[in-house]
Amino acid sequence: MTFYKILNLDGSAHNGGKGKWYLPTKKRDGTWEPGKWMPKLTELVPCEHGYHLCQEQDLTRWLGPMICVAEGRGEQIVCDDKIVFAQARLLSVCENWNERTERLFAADCAERVLPIWEKKYPGDLRPRQAIEAARLFADEKITPKKLAAARAAARDAARAAAGDAAGDAAWAAAWAAARAAAWDAAWDAARAAARAAAGDAAWDAARAAARAAAWDAAGAAAWAAAGAAAWDAECEWQTKRLLESLGEKWPYYRRFAARRK
Repeated sequence: MTFYKILNLDGSAHNGGKGKWYLPTKKRDGTWEPGKWMPKLTELVPCEHGYHLCQEQDLTRWLGPMICVAEGRGEQIVCDDKIVFAQARLLSVCENWNERTERLFAADCAERVLPIWEKKYPGDLRPRQAIEAARLFADEKITPKKLAAARAAARDAARAAAGDAAGDAAWAAAWAAARAAAWDAAWDAARAAARAAAGDAAWDAARAAARAAAWDAAGAAAWAAAGAAAWDAECEWQTKRLLESLGEKWPYYRRFAARRK
């Protein structure tokens, strides 16, 4: 079973915590020398005390500047989206995850939800132009000035539609163009997809209700169910796309699907 740790480029924690991890080093033959084991901890408490690793299906929830393959040993606590170990070390660095692939992944996530925007605001190409600018910038084909202009345009569109799923879609596009913030763009894209699906389903269910009380109950239930399903579906797609960016396959599809049931 493969585990991952998300860190800042200097080995410091990206998603909370203190201190730095011992980074692996790449040898001349292209293989990796693992980093040292981190000191052993006791009395593990998820999100508070212990070495937190994740599996492939949870990578998009914890994305950051550096993705490392890791391993853990000793006492462990299994949670929904993480595993807490008493000891852990880093085995290698996912070198394909860099500023270019981060930005391209963010652009892919934003583009996935653009139909939400285009359905409500047909003809407004600002978010799509922002995504295209992000891709061109990633490949060094446009200037930072043009990228900033595309970002500002998409941001203005998002602000004009603030508070709805279409605005979330535009905001995801703005993030994709703003910088290599794949974790923010992925989150916003998933949120936009969930809000759009949940809103439509809630409206349809509520409209079919005979009374106001039934309206509220049906609407709330439909929103929760549709939103959760849309969120999971979007995260699943993002994970598969992320692993493609890293040059990895997606062996845990069935596990992800089973967890949603």
